[in-house]
Amino acid sequence: MTSLPIWTALDASLDFVLPAELEATRPPEARGLARDEVRLMVSYRANDHIIHDRFREIEHFLEPGDLLVVNTSGTMNAALSATRADGTPLEVHLSTHLPANLWIVEVRLKREEQTFPFSEMRAGERVPLPGGASLHLLTPYSAGEGRLQPARQRLWIATLELASPLQEYLARYGFPIRYNYVPEAWPLEYYQTVYATEYGSAEMPSAGRAFTPELIARLVAHGIQIVPLLLHTGVSSLEEHEPPYEEYYRVPVETARSINAAHINHKRVVAVGTTVVRALETVTDVDGVTHPGEGWTRLVITPQRGLRAINALLTGLHEPRASHLLMLEALAGREHLRKTYAAALQEQYLWHEFGDLHLLLP
Repeated sequence: MTSLPIWTALDASLDFVLPAELEATRPPEARGLARDEVRLMVSYRANDHIIHDRFREIEHFLEPGDLLVVNTSGTMNAALSATRADGTPLEVHLSTHLPANLWIVEVRLKREEQTFPFSEMRAGERVPLPGGASLHLLTPYSAGEGRLQPARQRLWIATLELASPLQEYLARYGFPIRYNYVPEAWPLEYYQTVYATEYGSAEMPSAGRAFTPELIARLVAHGIQIVPLLLHTGVSSLEEHEPPYEEYYRVPVETARSINAAHINHKRVVAVGTTVVRALETVTDVDGVTHPGEGWTRLVITPQRGLRAINALLTGLHEPRASHLLMLEALAGREHLRKTYAAALQEQYLWHEFGDLHLLLP
């Protein structure tokens, strides 16, 4: 990991103004598009060449022998309505299920159909949840790198007391996490990738949302290899200068072998999403060899650290000063990012989980 604190590195990261009209407020299906009809910006790092197309044409930019690595984590109904003892309406976001049956959670203030950061919770509080369940806040969560959260205590370590198994409970009482740029509630199916196999993500690993079974079949027929891993994503509403926190990952033996073979054969390894990059970089050594493994990672990838496992990336468009931009800079360099993000703004690409995609190639 870089010796620079993440909040210092963010001060130097790509910054820009994101117009409100470029926030994707509805799924593509609600805009009259199929999943794979979102736009795709393809950029080549070697010469800064940029192409604008539709995602369903991605096979034209991939070659036989290329390796796509996907995150098969499924999205949970991770949001729950709640009421504080004093009557304050809240929304609890279950972020990360830790060992010893602990959780990282975010408690947000609910006003009408919107939620906002809430800083008045206190250690020891119990929050009643639907169906007779409850949340017990234990202690503020440390934001990583030895830096505790400020007094506003946005994230908490907590225990969850349920009368039924987790997924059964969430299926009955929970709903997908959404932020204020998405004004309408959408069912969980809109937040699920077609290849999800195991529930565990608080929010959708959205870079893979545009894939359809038909498109995957075409890619495989074209000679593209697709291999899985798992990383359960937490809540993404990180405050400015707040580093990501630990997330559970699992990289199978066959996936590690395929990645190493692709590098030996000089093929492109394309991570589908920043979650894939985070998992792979956690298990790839300084010599560029990827190992199987599972555990918890709080790795933050910066240009100073660099990348070892992948040489191409499919990702969404990230907000100004987001820590993910440091990962993209580690892959592509800041000047290439400046050019591509300027193009995305000029061409009116859409941001966030229901938005458009960017394929970065060597």
